[in-house]
Amino acid sequence: MSDAAGPVFRSDVTVELVRSAAQDSDVIWAARVSTAGEQSLEALQQDPEKSAGLINYLMRDRHGTPFEHNSMTFFISAPIFVFREFHRHRSGWSYNEESGRYRNLQPVFYVPGEDRKLVQQGRPGRYEFVDGTPEQAKVTAEAMEASYLASYTAYQEMLDAGVAREVARAVLPVGLFSSMYATCNARSLMHFLSLRTKKENATVPSFPQREIEMVAEAMEAEWAKLMPLTHAAFEKHGRVAP
Repeated sequence: MSDAAGPVFRSDVTVELVRSAAQDSDVIWAARVSTAGEQSLEALQQDPEKSAGLINYLMRDRHGTPFEHNSMTFFISAPIFVFREFHRHRSGWSYNEESGRYRNLQPVFYVPGEDRKLVQQGRPGRYEFVDGTPEQAKVTAEAMEASYLASYTAYQEMLDAGVAREVARAVLPVGLFSSMYATCNARSLMHFLSLRTKKENATVPSFPQREIEMVAEAMEAEWAKLMPLTHAAFEKHGRVAP
């Protein structure tokens, strides 16, 4: 028998930093081995200004490998369609997502919030999104909720009839919430942020879907606290991954 609670409709995403081994000194340590051999972390941390200068130099001239010697693991809860975009990022990333083969999926679904722009204007590559009308917001929410309820009812009926989870899940929509662990290093995260956030100071413009941008913004906030010098250099040099 299915064991789900009542449906939940959400317009947010959640991002939690669950584990990290990432600090600016990791970048300095990795970079200086090229010219100075092995050094102690204490020696590297004695001159913060010089360290900031080196990180800026590495970022500006796109010497990328020193930014790979660190690790961050995030627990992310978002709609499935966000993860389909997420998994395009492969270099420097590891993923483990919850499985609909081994557990009953819960009825938690995405419905855009009031601030989500609903209308696309222009042609691909030169388009923008603008606010929808109250009528468009109403029909969007009502259509989504009705579709979600119908598909989840079908899912429950199949489970109750003894159909395997891996078969029954096929009726569920991409607006269903899923969760995953995502592990990356600073270099791979910077590449992700350069494509999945829209910032005025970005050298290369990006036009991400808002829902994955919400995830990216939360991840960036956590990373900026761990590696403030590296984040500042990323910002200073146009948000281009080295």
